[in-house]
Amino acid sequence: MTSTLLLTVAIAVVLAAALAWFFHVNLRGRPAPIALKPGDPLPDFEAESEDGERLSAASLRGRPAVILFVRGNWCPFCSRQVADLTRHYKEITDLGGKLVFVTPKPLETTRRVARIFEVEFEFWLDPELAVASQLGLVHRAGVPGKHRDAYGSDTVWPTALVVDAEGVVRYASQSKRIVDRPDPGELLAELRRLV
Repeated sequence: MTSTLLLTVAIAVVLAAALAWFFHVNLRGRPAPIALKPGDPLPDFEAESEDGERLSAASLRGRPAVILFVRGNWCPFCSRQVADLTRHYKEITDLGGKLVFVTPKPLETTRRVARIFEVEFEFWLDPELAVASQLGLVHRAGVPGKHRDAYGSDTVWPTALVVDAEGVVRYASQSKRIVDRPDPGELLAELRRLV
């Protein structure tokens, strides 16, 4: 009887350890690329506005910013993330922050969400994935097959940044899987630390 109990306890311990390891590995975000390490300056990069105007990351200096790299309007997880953050737009701006979405393609779905919530955030376009390449955010073959004709095969890894008014990265989170996104409250907490 004692050996059966010992064996049961040993199996339970092994299973618990395996389960803990699985959750530790699979539920944390990917490490942010070295170019986006908290405490380092945000690398300068150029994207374009929806009107084709050149935009520079350096232009964000002077006020803190929440910057989200999102995959596209075909991604339901990105659309949900945009909707979630739009609900916190006023809190972000009340803290003096700016909300910027960087995407490979225009996101009409998220524009519609912005109109519904009556907020003005910025879309920065990276149609050739030059910014994503520079920052180490390219997700090779990340676009599902049914969307590749319209969007190509590569996209960005979903990534969230909080940058201070001096242009220093204070928070960086890259999704481990396409469904992972940081809680908007986490981003707001980081923004609050800056004011």
